Amino acid sequence: MAKVPITALVMHPVVRDELMRTDHIEKLKSITRLVREEPFRTVSELGSDLESVEVLVTSWGCPRIDEQVLADLPRLKMIAHIAGSVKGFLDDIVWRKGILVTNAVAANAVPVAEYTLAAILFANKGVFTLNHFYRKYRENRAPWTKEAPNVGNYRKTVGIVGASHVGQLVIEHLRRFDLNILLYDPFITPLASRDLGARKLGLAELLSEADVVSLHAPLLKDTQRMIGARELSLMRDGTTLINTARGALVDQAALDEELIRGRLSAILDTTDPEVLPPDSPLYSLPNVFLTPHIAGSLGDETQRLADFMIAEIERFVRGNALKYLVRREHLARLA
Repeated sequence: MAKVPITALVMHPVVRDELMRTDHIEKLKSITRLVREEPFRTVSELGSDLESVEVLVTSWGCPRIDEQVLADLPRLKMIAHIAGSVKGFLDDIVWRKGILVTNAVAANAVPVAEYTLAAILFANKGVFTLNHFYRKYRENRAPWTKEAPNVGNYRKTVGIVGASHVGQLVIEHLRRFDLNILLYDPFITPLASRDLGARKLGLAELLSEADVVSLHAPLLKDTQRMIGARELSLMRDGTTLINTARGALVDQAALDEELIRGRLSAILDTTDPEVLPPDSPLYSLPNVFLTPHIAGSLGDETQRLADFMIAEIERFVRGNALKYLVRREHLARLA
């Protein structure tokens, strides 16, 4: 094993208590020299350890790391972020100085993909629609084909918008079922899409062919409201839209109109705004299933983020390649 690096935690104390178990701390202490078990709120609090720290373990509550901060950390070699996007707190100089950056986006993708898989299977099975009818009429109307025409998952077509960590993991899950999988992502080739297990199409084609459309694109300038009135009009009657990504990917007013008409259904973990106004009709529509942004890591699931980052730090210490390296050239199309 290479020389043991000096490591410091920089995050909110409450966050550390939620994300990191005792065994996480013990593992860090066994592979690095941890300055202290309690996290620092600011980098300047490191005091005399500033000049020797080589690894920062960060998360929510970490201050912005810019040129001035890096001037005080001359030996910094790695930042392991126990959370998602690093774009909000890391300046470009971090990459220009050759500091390795890794984050737990892939870990957070796991529960989002699980939620999405359940949503897709339930949508095709008509679970939410039939639950509404059963609770209303309290009788078994089997086979329920009048209330839920075209019900079932066999040979249904699922459209995935975005080959992100979540999107790719959802496709991996879906490959186990008798489903046709479509993918729209301008940055992926048809061959790469086929290797994932999906057929690449343009967005318009995907929307018009899919029984269920699930959004997994990052929210960028080019993707804001990428699903507008025109795109929604391409979706066939009875199609379900699933959004576990960002609400602003969709023109909310246009979606509301389609849902109020009853032409489409939706399973929405994110909306625009994130909390809909109290008088929004979506709260009571039978063709809409809402959850309050819970698809990502919750409860014990948050500790998976630390699992991934501790493993990354161990790879770094052993001189192995990082598995979840955040590359500068990819930042423009990352959330």
